[in-house]
Amino acid sequence: MSAQTLELHGVRILELQAEGPQVRDASELISLAWEHQVDLIAIPTARLEETFFKLATGLAGDLVQKFVNYRLRLAILGDISAQVENSKALRGFVYEANQGAHLWFLKDREALVARLASGASAHR
Repeated sequence: MSAQTLELHGVRILELQAEGPQVRDASELISLAWEHQVDLIAIPTARLEETFFKLATGLAGDLVQKFVNYRLRLAILGDISAQVENSKALRGFVYEANQGAHLWFLKDREALVARLASGASAHR
């Protein structure tokens, strides 16, 4: 899996590249996180199937729950404004997620850097 490890504002991150296979299961990502000793995994939206953003499928919930169980944080990076505009449920999910410290939906890496710099990186 093509990814790079970096540290931003004291948080070790495994950032997946936009090119690559679709993320379907958290197990491989969690293994990579442990292997690279990271606290957060950043996944570009290009690596997620469109069904991920349809909450009724349960894909998002399953993925997020596994990350929470292993005390790993997750950042979804990319423009999801069209999906959010078309789904009241997704809009609420994204809003609630971005209020916490375990799952963030952010526009890009620069937004992740800003979020971490703001001190939002502390576990709650």
